[in-house]
Amino acid sequence: MLANPTAGRGRHRNLLPRLLERLGEAGRPVRLLSAGTPDEAEAACHAAVAAGATALVAVGGDGTVHRALQAVAGTTVPFGPVPVGTGNDFAGDTGFPADPLAAAAVIAAALRDGRSHPVDLARMTGPGGVDRWYGAVLAAGFDAIVNERANRMRWPRGPRRYDLAILVELARLRPRRYTLRLDGQEHTLDAVLVAVGNCASYGGGMRICPDADPHDGLLDVVVGGRFDRRTLMRVKPRIYQGTHVRHPLVRSFRARTVELAAEGITTYADGERALDLPVRITAVPRAVRLLG
Repeated sequence: MLANPTAGRGRHRNLLPRLLERLGEAGRPVRLLSAGTPDEAEAACHAAVAAGATALVAVGGDGTVHRALQAVAGTTVPFGPVPVGTGNDFAGDTGFPADPLAAAAVIAAALRDGRSHPVDLARMTGPGGVDRWYGAVLAAGFDAIVNERANRMRWPRGPRRYDLAILVELARLRPRRYTLRLDGQEHTLDAVLVAVGNCASYGGGMRICPDADPHDGLLDVVVGGRFDRRTLMRVKPRIYQGTHVRHPLVRSFRARTVELAAEGITTYADGERALDLPVRITAVPRAVRLLG
């Protein structure tokens, strides 16, 4: 089990002994992986899988899930997410209970019964052949730019830093020129928002790709065009319901392979800093087996 004690700003930290106990009901020994940084967490997951782990469980948010997926993607080792983060989009969109103890019980029962089911993942490849997997959504527009700004800031701490980053980037808002190749068909677009979804949600319940289905072998691409600041702020709240796709400046696509290019954009996948554009993203059917 990989556990992130800082997930959800640490509000579920005291649950860890109960989660270990609940997972132990599967009748298997449970080992807590030791890691001090995200990179160490990912390395620990790879080492556990290589050593013959029966299953891998991630206790945290989408970032913790993202690290664990790098180790189990494309293997037969089943995986279970226990949602305790600020954003738990992959767990929610793949049917796990929002309550951490309930999710752990589902995972324990599946382990006990030898039960798992496959879902798709997205594999992105950057220049030089660097690969990363993700489960939920790749952001490559305004939200990615805001995340990049917030990560560079040293003040203020906490969620106010993200709010300030939004204000700074709103003041600098401008459409970027994107080249989008969908199963070989090229589109050139000026856009503010670009998301490529294996699942529907990112950012803690924002249904940016509302029709995405992690069982259909396809990626959903949602592009928000030449929004000005006022229009963007009016449309953003609609993302929680997924109704933003009805706006005339929003276009939706579906493809097995997406090639995306633009100048000066660093992507964020499952909320984690990922690869600089250009990237190639491929839907990989049945790439991971979920316990449930």
